Amino acid sequence: MENLQATKQRFGIIGNDLQLNRAIEKAIRVAPTDISVLVVGESGVGKESVPKIIHQLSHRKHAKYIAVNCGAIPEGTIDSELFGHEKGAFTGATATRKGYFEVADGGTIFLDEVGELPLTTQVRLLRVLENGEFIKVGSSQVQKTNVRIVAATNVNMHNAISNGKFREDLYYRLSTIEIPLPPLKQRGEDIHLLFRKFAADFAQKYRMPTIRLEENAVKLLLNYNFPGNIRQLRNIAEQISVVEENRLISPEKLVQYLPNIQGNLPAVVNNNKANNNNDFSNERDIMYKILFDMRNDINDLKKLTLDLLKEGNSKQVQEDNHRLIQKIYQEQQTETPKVEVVQIPESANQNNYDFVETIEEDENLSLQEKEIEMIRRSLEKNNGKRKLASKELGISERTLYRKIKQYDL
Repeated sequence: MENLQATKQRFGIIGNDLQLNRAIEKAIRVAPTDISVLVVGESGVGKESVPKIIHQLSHRKHAKYIAVNCGAIPEGTIDSELFGHEKGAFTGATATRKGYFEVADGGTIFLDEVGELPLTTQVRLLRVLENGEFIKVGSSQVQKTNVRIVAATNVNMHNAISNGKFREDLYYRLSTIEIPLPPLKQRGEDIHLLFRKFAADFAQKYRMPTIRLEENAVKLLLNYNFPGNIRQLRNIAEQISVVEENRLISPEKLVQYLPNIQGNLPAVVNNNKANNNNDFSNERDIMYKILFDMRNDINDLKKLTLDLLKEGNSKQVQEDNHRLIQKIYQEQQTETPKVEVVQIPESANQNNYDFVETIEEDENLSLQEKEIEMIRRSLEKNNGKRKLASKELGISERTLYRKIKQYDL
C-alpha cells in the first residue's frame, strides 16, 4: 500500500491539511476493495482526484476508467449514455450503441454530480449496484456488468432525500464509504502553497517570471472565503500572472482579483457612540429612538394644552409656542402674499379690450347645476353629438347618455 506522501506526489495533490490527509488515507485504504464510494464536498474542491486514486490503486487499474458528468447530460438521453440503446429505440437511434456500463466492464465509473440524476435513472443505477444488471433502452434483454462505482456530489443529500429528489436506498448503496473533502477556506496554509504552485505552473506555461505575494497580500489571501475553492484560486493565479507587469503583488493589487472582498471581511464597529448619535447599529436602537421622540412629542403637546387651558388661545400663547406648534403639526407659517392693485383709468376706451371675454358666473349654483350646465354647453357646442361631447367632458358615452336622461336634457 502506498504511503500518503507518495500518493500526493503521484497524483499532484498539494497541501498538508489534516482533513485532506484523512480523505486521501481513506481513499488509499478502500482502493483494493470493490466497495462503492461517495465523495462529498463543495464545487471546486478537487473531488475528481479521489476516484483516480481509488482506480489506480485497485486491481482494476488496467481496465477502463470513465468519468461521467451526470449534470451535463440531458435528462432525455442520460439512460442511453449510461446503459446504451438498441437500434430504433427512439428517433435518431440509427444503430445499436453501447453504454458506459457496458464499455467499462471490469473497470471503474466515476459519476460526478450524481445528485443531478433523474429519479428514473436512479432506479436503473440502483439495480446495477445491487446485482450488476442493466437493460439497454429499447431492449428486453438483461445484461451483466462488473463495474466499480465511485460517485461525487456537492448537493446536500439529506435535503435532496427529504425533498424527494434523490432515492434514500440509492444514497445508502452509494455511500458505503463516504469521503468528505474540506473547502479551501478551511485548509489554512494550503491556500498559499496552492497559489505558489499555480503561479509557478503559469510562469512556465507563459514563459514569464513567477509572481510572488507581499506578506500582507499573503494574509489577505488566507483570510478570503474562496466560494469557488481551488478552481477559483487557480483562476486568480492565472489572471494575475498574465495581467500584472510587476511580479511582486501588493495587497492593493490582489484585492482587485478577489470578488466581493468587502462581504468576506469582518465588520468594523465604531464604539464611539458620542460622535455617532445618528448611527444605529440595529433595528432595536431605531425603535428606541422612535419611542423616545414620540414621548417628547407627547410631553410637548401636554405643555401646549396646559397653556391653552390657563391662558386661552391668546396671541401671547401662540407666540410663546410658535416653534412647538410647528414641530408637532409640521405647519410652515407663511406670510400673506401682497396683492398689487392695478388702477384702470376711467378714460380707458372699452373698445380697446374687445378680445376680453366677459364671463358671468353665478356663485350660488350647486355642483349638480354646474354639471348640468357643462353638459348642456358641450352638447350645444358639438351639435348634439354625444360621442364628441363625452370625449370633451372626459366621460364615457354611456355615462353621458345616463346623465342626459337623469337631468332631462
